[in-house]
Amino acid sequence: MNNKELEKKVKQFTSELAYQKGYVSSVDVLLKLGYITESDYQKWRFGKIEYLEKVCQTNLHKLSTVNKFIRKFSAERNLEESWTGYNKYGKGPKKRLIFSKSRDRQIEYAYATHYLDKRRMSELKREKQLKNSSATETVINKQETNLLHAENKIATTT
Repeated sequence: MNNKELEKKVKQFTSELAYQKGYVSSVDVLLKLGYITESDYQKWRFGKIEYLEKVCQTNLHKLSTVNKFIRKFSAERNLEESWTGYNKYGKGPKKRLIFSKSRDRQIEYAYATHYLDKRRMSELKREKQLKNSSATETVINKQETNLLHAENKIATTT
């Protein structure tokens, strides 16, 4: 994939992720591009892979370009930068995960930065609250209906 095609895809995925999740992260874009597999990502999260770039299925220049495009499109959408620490999943000490072999601070920062769409995050939170409250109402209505049926059965049998 050349840089023009890559730029187009990163822009598309940046928009999709901002809408779906309310934020954009390098890891999510790399997963969508197919540069890392979900399996390799999980192994890295559990500390079984030393650094994420080790399992990326493209060269370091392409990875750097992806991060540059993510920054560019996030700035265009006025998304807020937020550094996010990635810690090891599972048992044992919670050590910070490494993205690059070089451990360069700027490279690590680029991978660990999430870009937040605060308005969309608020919408998603409200949608979740509405869904949870309607689910709770449904359960209560079913319980009330079952209770009424039970009372009617008792009334008709006596």
